[in-house]
Amino acid sequence: MFKHTPEEQLKILKQGCVDIVSEAEILEKLKKAYKDNKPLKIKLGMDPSRPDLHLGHVVVLNKLRVWQQMGHEVYFLIGDFTAMIGDPTGKNETRPALTKEEVKENSKTYARQVFKVLDPEMTKVVYNSHWMDEMSSSDMIRLAGQYTVARMLERDDFHKRFNNEQSICVHEFLYPLVQAYDSVALHSDVELGGTDQRFNLLVGRDIQKAYNQKPQCIMTMPILEGLDGVQKMSKSLNNYIAIEDSPQDMFGKTMRLSDELMVRYYELLTDIRPEELQSLKEDLKSGKKHPKEAKVDLGKYFVELFYSKEEAEIAASEFEKVFKQKSLPTNMPEHSVEANPEKWICQLISELKMASSNSEARRLVQGRAVEWDEKKVEDANTKLELKSGSEHILKVGKKKFAKIKVI
Repeated sequence: MFKHTPEEQLKILKQGCVDIVSEAEILEKLKKAYKDNKPLKIKLGMDPSRPDLHLGHVVVLNKLRVWQQMGHEVYFLIGDFTAMIGDPTGKNETRPALTKEEVKENSKTYARQVFKVLDPEMTKVVYNSHWMDEMSSSDMIRLAGQYTVARMLERDDFHKRFNNEQSICVHEFLYPLVQAYDSVALHSDVELGGTDQRFNLLVGRDIQKAYNQKPQCIMTMPILEGLDGVQKMSKSLNNYIAIEDSPQDMFGKTMRLSDELMVRYYELLTDIRPEELQSLKEDLKSGKKHPKEAKVDLGKYFVELFYSKEEAEIAASEFEKVFKQKSLPTNMPEHSVEANPEKWICQLISELKMASSNSEARRLVQGRAVEWDEKKVEDANTKLELKSGSEHILKVGKKKFAKIKVI
């Protein structure tokens, strides 16, 4: 069943994690699963507070997929019951509870969306209303009796609100308890979540102990910044890329990323290996790879992941057409140039009368004022490969453009 040893699994699984509680416990669980040839139960819960999932959710969904690939049993839990309570994580006030109708409507799209990342044949979708609706009032009192108010007030947002004399409703204390009871109901071995869920995940360990179960391990993943690069990705902040955005929107939004944020998206949202990521960073820094080229690759990756390779190529092509229409003049001078495997960039610029001499062309390149096919030319000694039949765009300064046809 398992293709990797417990040690190999842990090495792969912990990549990109912020916090693990604890590595020793997870390794012990992995070793037992390996010995018994029995998969672990891995849990991830998401509340259908909004109908759309976005790339921020994909960070932790990707980790869940890795657990699948390791051969373990994955549970995607839709928190239709907890959504009616509302997790106040990150809020400085009581969050309005959703109605059953709102939760039901939002839940409809969740399974469909997560299967764009997870393998549907290896994923068990469950709803926590299945067991919470059956819980009696005495059962709920017993659950509430397993945790103290003092411990609950250790949670950062509750602690701040208490100190600031802001209201905390009693039902808000139930949220971490119900999420924790989900782990009891599923007998989960490991629970995943974002770093903002750490407190809730730890409560799950305590509640499992109270119900005489071996406590789950937890793995937390980073919170993804939105397109603004400042606040976490959120539909309400309009800084998101939704899983069900159109291919064109998904690709176009990716192209808006800052260079720094693009690298972080590579790290958190793709299957790039650490050594490949380091190589990408070095290529970007040295100019070997242009940031735009890297963004195109990333945009294609997202569209292919959620749609298809064909849609990815179409989205990239359409973006390029629009981009060129906006950035290039409609009446560019055209020049026919003979094929040459090593044409010196400065000589070409002076021959096309875009600079008065090779020396001036060199100064322009050194001043980062020259672009070849929309990429900055960084080295004045650059030799261009001009293949017969190819076409290129040369830009010198802000206003001089030339379309070059190689004959």
